[in-house]
Amino acid sequence: MNIREVVNGVMYVLSTGCQWRYLPKDLPPKSTVFHYFNRWNCDGTLEAIHYDLYVKCRESAERDASPTAAIIDSQSVKSAEKGGPALIRMVTMRAKRSRARSGIFS
Repeated sequence: MNIREVVNGVMYVLSTGCQWRYLPKDLPPKSTVFHYFNRWNCDGTLEAIHYDLYVKCRESAERDASPTAAIIDSQSVKSAEKGGPALIRMVTMRAKRSRARSGIFS
């Protein structure tokens, strides 16, 4: 197994947001990619990779490794005041099926 292909699979899922079961067949099996993703997520590998790439991108753009200022517009503040995290939870929650529609109810 080529670890580069596993990284490609993890990056595919992270960049497209596709479900694991729809991972393209030219990548390693979904169980293998998910196993590595889960392991790297738990041990901090993904976060370390993200941070290193972030620093390199900023340095290649001739900027400091960490930003010294931030801009917050009024629209961002308004949406945060209205409970942004709750809205995100609502979007990411799975829709519930009715029993009649799922075929369990008779």
